Amino acid sequence: MSDVSHRPSPRPLQTPTVTPDEIRELLKNVYDPELGVNIVDLGLVYEIRIDDGRARIRMTLTTPGCPLHNSIAGGVERLLKLQPGIREVTVELVWNPPWSPEMMSREARRKLGLS
Repeated sequence: MSDVSHRPSPRPLQTPTVTPDEIRELLKNVYDPELGVNIVDLGLVYEIRIDDGRARIRMTLTTPGCPLHNSIAGGVERLLKLQPGIREVTVELVWNPPWSPEMMSREARRKLGLS
């Protein structure tokens, strides 16, 4: 007598679809440690692209010589790599257009006492 059992073939994993709007909401959890405001409300995130599990974030910092470059960009990368449906993350720092306080949300300006 054979002790061989039949196992069904596993179903292929369904990769959840992640939208740029969902990514933008997630990025509200990444803060500029000096200002205490998230990078989305600061207006630092310029573009979010998702293609086949690859997230590409085009963003800037408040100043080109920002010493927190690795902390902020690394925070974006670490956060997104934890998300189902994201298998690769590229953070591209750009300086054009240059960031200015006008890019901040009303909430960020209020929090920083600028409105």
